[in-house]
Amino acid sequence: MTIQGIIKKAVKRLELEGKLLTPDFYTEAFCKESAKAGMNVEDCSHVEKFKVTLNKEFQKELTQYRIKTMSELARFLISKLNRTNSSHCSSLLESQTIFTKRVLQVVEVLHNKEASELAKKSIDLLNNEASAAQVDQFRQLWVNFITTYDDTFLEKLKSLGHVDITDLKKSIESLKISSSDNLVAPMELSSIASLLVSSLVPSIASSVNEKIADISQKIKKNPSLLESVSVEAEIKSAISLRIALDKQSVKDMIKSLDGVLDKLSLRLIDMIERSDNSTVEIQKIKVELEAYNEDPITNFKIAHKKLFTIAVALEENTQALSKDLKNHNGEVKALSKKIEILEEELKKTREESKEDFLTKLYNRRALDELITIQESEFERYNHNFSIVMFDLDYFKAVNDNYGHDAGDAILSAFAKILKAEARNVDIIGRFGGEEFMALLEETNVEGGVIFAEKVRAKVQKARFMYKGERIEVTVSCGVSERSKHPSIDTLLKAADENLYKAKKDGRNRVEH
Repeated sequence: MTIQGIIKKAVKRLELEGKLLTPDFYTEAFCKESAKAGMNVEDCSHVEKFKVTLNKEFQKELTQYRIKTMSELARFLISKLNRTNSSHCSSLLESQTIFTKRVLQVVEVLHNKEASELAKKSIDLLNNEASAAQVDQFRQLWVNFITTYDDTFLEKLKSLGHVDITDLKKSIESLKISSSDNLVAPMELSSIASLLVSSLVPSIASSVNEKIADISQKIKKNPSLLESVSVEAEIKSAISLRIALDKQSVKDMIKSLDGVLDKLSLRLIDMIERSDNSTVEIQKIKVELEAYNEDPITNFKIAHKKLFTIAVALEENTQALSKDLKNHNGEVKALSKKIEILEEELKKTREESKEDFLTKLYNRRALDELITIQESEFERYNHNFSIVMFDLDYFKAVNDNYGHDAGDAILSAFAKILKAEARNVDIIGRFGGEEFMALLEETNVEGGVIFAEKVRAKVQKARFMYKGERIEVTVSCGVSERSKHPSIDTLLKAADENLYKAKKDGRNRVEH
């Protein structure tokens, strides 16, 4: 192709892209057309020619920012120049300002011989118009000094009278402190700190409060904090909190047995003593009950097991216990009420789980969370997906004719078919009752229909057996695609409506 042909194609490209015929736009279009035609034009390689003359760091940035034209290269270099430091003088002035601030901060809080000497040397440095590097070096010396300076020894001076403030540390080291001054040696502080932290370790209550953990860590790292008045309040608070946690734990442990165990012990002992037919086994039970009175705070599981054994033994060996239980029907009802409450809590726990206990697929709660995640990926990355709703046909008749055990067996078998046909990236779950859902990632409605048809055909051909009898099972399916709907709610509604249409039009079919 000739240059004239490339020029015509470049002008045509600008017209198609709706761009004005400016030098920059024309150059860009001309270079694209020449590259497309396989023609190497020198005017289109200026950027690469200048790029190789720059250092590797600039070359990397040019590649990162995808600099293609001379105009973009010029703007990039201008931006770099604008970010360059103005002059050595301004840099030095900034270093001196920061340095002076650090000196003022140190002088304001310290009374130390080393600090005074370092301050004099720093003043001499400023008077001699030092370089920026020298100033920065001294600034770092001040930063190191104030960071590592330890003035906890000042606490020891409060009750010892006048000292030389020009060198406080030397003054403290030269003092003769008798044993009556009650100053604790570092080694003793470490031992005390270790004992204190051990006392805060969980005893009865197994949990560790954040506040207790923080104060324990601080004391471990710096035992001298035990001399600080401010830390004293924190330690007292931590000890009180530790005691409160233990008390609450004990209260929780004996709550379910409190009162009930004592009443049961007294009643059973009384029955045993009044019984004319007491056996050796019943006498052993009496000894166990007396032991409970001596140690009421026992392991819950052990206590529960022993109490159950006691109840079974008494039921087998005395008619008096059976009569007593009948006379106290109200207490039995109360226990039944507690069992109902526990069953409700177990049901709630199962509902909060993400796995359906029967089919081992995702449950409704998990499906709602995973659909939300899939919707976020669609909104951010435009990752399309499809939803397939499944509903086993005439499932109520299966439960009515064969029983719920047969219905559960069919639900489990259908779940296995779904797992077998699904890909690793697909999400399969039980939506509720005999209704299931498949969330197919990166799949349009046609792919969803193919998947649904495979499942439908396999269910129709499958031999669902229960107690030697075959049960005929079919499934209806509704499919919808995310990209064809304005929101996730309309997507779910469309899949449900398609499922309803499949049921209405004869069942054992796929609608989309």
